[in-house]
Amino acid sequence: MRALRILTALACAAALAACATRLPEPAAVPALDAAARARAEALQAVRAEALLADPAWQLEGRASITRAGKGGSGRIEWRQDGPAFEVALAAPVTRQSWRLAVDGGGARLEGLEGGTRHGPDGQALLFEATGLEVPVEALGAWLRGLPADEAVHGPARLEFGADLLPARLEQVGWAIDFRAWRPSTGGAPALPLRIDARRGDAGVRLVVDAWSGAEP
Repeated sequence: MRALRILTALACAAALAACATRLPEPAAVPALDAAARARAEALQAVRAEALLADPAWQLEGRASITRAGKGGSGRIEWRQDGPAFEVALAAPVTRQSWRLAVDGGGARLEGLEGGTRHGPDGQALLFEATGLEVPVEALGAWLRGLPADEAVHGPARLEFGADLLPARLEQVGWAIDFRAWRPSTGGAPALPLRIDARRGDAGVRLVVDAWSGAEP
């Protein structure tokens, strides 16, 4: 019931809600030859270095969350400052929202029935309160097209597209497809504009409208 309440709170316009109930289909990833993969890995290393040198950033966009055929959509804001982050989801139609903040002192979840909840782990707190399996601790890296810390989250596998940018990232049982990119301009690294993630019957779809603070 808790999961149903939050999904209902996040439900948006009918067209968006219908889209949210379908898991994203896996993207087609081309096979690169050894030379092209080597170039892609070299470019990724440069991109990662630039992004990791700027740990404070934020994005605004639209997100949909799906689990077991049920889902909801809404606006998302993500603010990251090193290991600390804050994510807010809001449904424009119902005007309901929730906010998760995680820092060195633990996690805080606001906006749900029953008041503010606290816990040591953001992902566990969100699942306990809503039933949503969202890998929030790893998303800060995934959102920028980077593997999460392998010492914490385990090994990652990264595949590249014909443009030599990341096309798919697999880690902790999740497959993350990067379907559109903001190109590198003026020395700023390329950043994802559309991301689809899935694991089992759970899926997260994100369309980024604006990046900020992610400049070298």
